[in-house]
Amino acid sequence: MRTLKYAMLGLIKRGPISGYDISREFSDNALASFWHARHSQIYPELKRLLEEGLITYETVIQGEKLEKKVYSLTPLGEADFKSWLRSDEPLDPTPKDVFRLRTYYSESLTSSEYLRLLDSQIRQHTARLEALKETDRHFPETPPFGTPEHGDYLVLQGALMREGAYLNWLALCRDAFAGKEDPTHE
Repeated sequence: MRTLKYAMLGLIKRGPISGYDISREFSDNALASFWHARHSQIYPELKRLLEEGLITYETVIQGEKLEKKVYSLTPLGEADFKSWLRSDEPLDPTPKDVFRLRTYYSESLTSSEYLRLLDSQIRQHTARLEALKETDRHFPETPPFGTPEHGDYLVLQGALMREGAYLNWLALCRDAFAGKEDPTHE
């Protein structure tokens, strides 16, 4: 299944949008807290969606000369998207996590090497959690069901919980090394 297809159809369903703005959604906005797509994935997928008749576009002029394509769903695209939304799949395999893999094989590292990596992960996940908390401040209450903000809010709450749980696990990893650092660890 091309899940990126449906992530993009959902963005386009929310309103006409350019390829550039779709890219920004996957890197800067709520969608980026749980789903990532690179620029190099987005434009080929837009081409496939056009070929499949799921989206259409209108060329608009921005500024004096700059042309951009603004994409919209076709009725076929809306039907395909809604059919996907209503489907229920079995749980995906466990997501890949490079740091967990390194932890799994950490016996091949010195404790100083592992703690350096661990401390880096703690800093990165703390920064991510703080950024999510900042976004959460824009929601004084749960938005009403049926609005795009409702889904954004619920996914954000899941991202906050995920990062909090990951930081708890990292703290457990750190505590397991308490007093066991190499004398060379800074």
